[in-house]
Amino acid sequence: MELLSVIEKTKPSVKLIQYIENAPRIIASAGKLTLSPKDFEEIYNKMTNEKTRVWIKELIKRGHGSPLEHSIYIFEVTCSRVASHQLVRHRIASYTQLSQRYNDKYIRSMIAKAYTKIKEKKNNTLWKPNNYNTYINILRETLQDTTIDFWELADIVGEAFIIPPGILNKKDSSFLRHLVTSIIQYYQLLSNGVPYEDARFVLPQAIKTRILISMNARELVESFLPLRMCSHAQWEIRYIAWSLWKILRKIHPDIFRYTGPRCILNENRIRTEPCSLEDFIKGSCSFNINRCPELVPREGITQCLIHAQKDPWEEVIKNDLK
Repeated sequence: MELLSVIEKTKPSVKLIQYIENAPRIIASAGKLTLSPKDFEEIYNKMTNEKTRVWIKELIKRGHGSPLEHSIYIFEVTCSRVASHQLVRHRIASYTQLSQRYNDKYIRSMIAKAYTKIKEKKNNTLWKPNNYNTYINILRETLQDTTIDFWELADIVGEAFIIPPGILNKKDSSFLRHLVTSIIQYYQLLSNGVPYEDARFVLPQAIKTRILISMNARELVESFLPLRMCSHAQWEIRYIAWSLWKILRKIHPDIFRYTGPRCILNENRIRTEPCSLEDFIKGSCSFNINRCPELVPREGITQCLIHAQKDPWEEVIKNDLK
């Protein structure tokens, strides 16, 4: 079994769906509009790439955030309900989430994967689509099959759940088995006539969900990324934030060049010339603030950034290769 494919399945994912391609030029022109008697269209038509970079840098330095709102980024996140509950706490955004009441897509995928494993090993013919008792039997047989090792079980469970990297590191089969048991309980309730909207109460928060999010650049630059890229953020939403930052940094470097955790935001507000997150991590720029908002002293901030950017699943791969 390919370990990387199993791990990828257990992780959250971020996909950028749509954005305003000329957002940097619009934002820079909006910034200049506040100081110029000219019409916006005239300012926009004369706004060069170099001027765009200069204006956006000034907006970031001065904390003039309102022009950044003239942008929109729409992205889809697949994550656990733990992470989605954190995401929706960012109120300057719009959300549309997969209904757990009407859709058990991920759970059905997990059962199909479990059935495939059993069939391969025992030539079993249990499968009867849309039959709750069949689903229960497949999952029970999965738990009873002693030939299914940890990573095979993770491959099955990862279809429906986000699995913490710490669990993968410890190869904690009891955690995975608990998740499978919760699905058995879920289908037992459904088979007894309990409606979906009530049966779902037994599902763990690790269950996968999909959520479509729209945020403007100001919310991303001043709130979401600074809070959620920080090493003090929970590992799943931190991974989501860093994944999104990498995408945004690639498509709109002028807007997101000086973005990062709150230490970066605070530091760049007091500098004569702002520095990029990469420059701070490499040591090309040093911090002037005495401590970050999370009270990490100046001399420890760079190391904190290095820790924050780590993919927690890389440690899982390293440990498995030992």
